[in-house]
Amino acid sequence: MELETNRLKIISCTAETVQTAINQNYENGPEISNYLEQLNKDPSILNWGSWMVVRKSDDIVIGDLGFKEKPNENGVVEIGYGFLKDYWNNGYATEAVEVLIQWAFSTSKVEKVIADTLQDNYGSIRVLEKLGMKKVGHKEKVIDWELSKQSC
Repeated sequence: MELETNRLKIISCTAETVQTAINQNYENGPEISNYLEQLNKDPSILNWGSWMVVRKSDDIVIGDLGFKEKPNENGVVEIGYGFLKDYWNNGYATEAVEVLIQWAFSTSKVEKVIADTLQDNYGSIRVLEKLGMKKVGHKEKVIDWELSKQSC
């Protein structure tokens, strides 16, 4: 599955689609490889894990984002994201996270998207604020966020 914005392609990770990232030596943590292992065991998680973010202008993988698991019985899903430092402060994270949240809400499975950030991760905090997510809790060094389908 592929989602698009004006500047980005957001591509659901599969063994086939992730070849783009492998060819570019994309390294941004273990999320994609962990997801592919889980997907191999449980195909029902397709699209409820890692997605690659590709800049359209040059087909470079600039980050990844996705859900930590399928929506639970209450329609809640947790989103996370990470971008290569060279691509920070360009609005890419906001653009990609927004389209993935919109996709999740367009399914009949999601009523609420949650996230968490470290309290000193000002870039991620700003992304979530721009998307209309609300602070709903704080524990140790982590801030909890949520956005309900009704508020969109």
